[in-house]
Amino acid sequence: MVDVLQELPRKGRGAVSNQSGRFESVSTVRIDDGWASVDGFVDEKLKTTVTDEHPKTIIAKNTSPDIPFDRSINPYRGCEHGCVYCFARPTHAYHGLSPGLDFETRLFAKPDAAHLLERELMRPGYVAKTVQLGANTDPYQPIERTRKITRQILQVFQRFDHPVGITTKSDLVCRDIDILQPMAAKGLVGVALSVTTLDRTLARKMEPRCPTPEKRLAAIRALSDAGIPVAVMVAPVVPGLNDHEIEDILGAAKHAGASAAEYILLRLPLEIHELFEEWLQAHVPDRAKRVMKLVRETRGGKAYDSDFSQRMRGTGVYAEMTRARFNAARKRVGIVRNAASGFQQRKDLFSRPLGTIDQPSLFE
Repeated sequence: MVDVLQELPRKGRGAVSNQSGRFESVSTVRIDDGWASVDGFVDEKLKTTVTDEHPKTIIAKNTSPDIPFDRSINPYRGCEHGCVYCFARPTHAYHGLSPGLDFETRLFAKPDAAHLLERELMRPGYVAKTVQLGANTDPYQPIERTRKITRQILQVFQRFDHPVGITTKSDLVCRDIDILQPMAAKGLVGVALSVTTLDRTLARKMEPRCPTPEKRLAAIRALSDAGIPVAVMVAPVVPGLNDHEIEDILGAAKHAGASAAEYILLRLPLEIHELFEEWLQAHVPDRAKRVMKLVRETRGGKAYDSDFSQRMRGTGVYAEMTRARFNAARKRVGIVRNAASGFQQRKDLFSRPLGTIDQPSLFE
């Protein structure tokens, strides 16, 4: 009889397992071949791979009533940051891959993104509205250091004087201050930095390949000092795990220069529910039951409710208490705006340049 192994965490990775996606007809399990684990971690190095893909368009549209933008660009699919709670994980199932470890190790890049964007902005009927970078996966995840697709996209937006918003967990955004600063001077850009926890140990477990909390706060400072509007996203708020840090995170972000703030309650759609419970059992088993109990209290007794009216905030006493604490703390530290309405980028400056990415005009 074959022994099926219990899933154990891998160093530097967020998900514990690599369960098949919901559309697959078969599933796999690990078996004991005698080389299963060392010191409580699976002794198996998972290499990150990146595959180029070539979509025909680059601006995605959405009609979600609880999202303050209807256009976004995702330079990458999958995310090496490995945040176990990432709501984008289930999208990997559409490609026959696991929302678990595949999501953070088998990545896809869109090298034609800047050219596709330029082509769309040049269309005669195009009307400028804020485009969000980082709506699904992080535009500044580690592979951006070498691929520079996000930077190329920003260069296009700068040439067209086009409004853009950025959401990220990475201090790599500071690399592009040379682009963002002049755009900010025209009222064309706003950046939101996500700070989930100030506890480095917890951050390393939840977000294994993200910059440390200290680096993210330093990024808020650098952006603010450069005159770039920056918000802090306390996201996700996990009941019973990091919710006690709301006030401290807001205080630290305000001290660093954040001028707006927002929070999102933990979301566990589709496969994320099981992945997150596995993570709890592997890393904080003493709190696993309480965390899930509180999560269900905020979701009408379920692990998740996708209703637009409450998926970001939850319902019930615990959710209302979280909302009240956040709003009170935000006002107390002196952050007067929330991230959703805090930054209004200008749309009236949009214009089409004479040249192109490959051949700039001599008259610009």
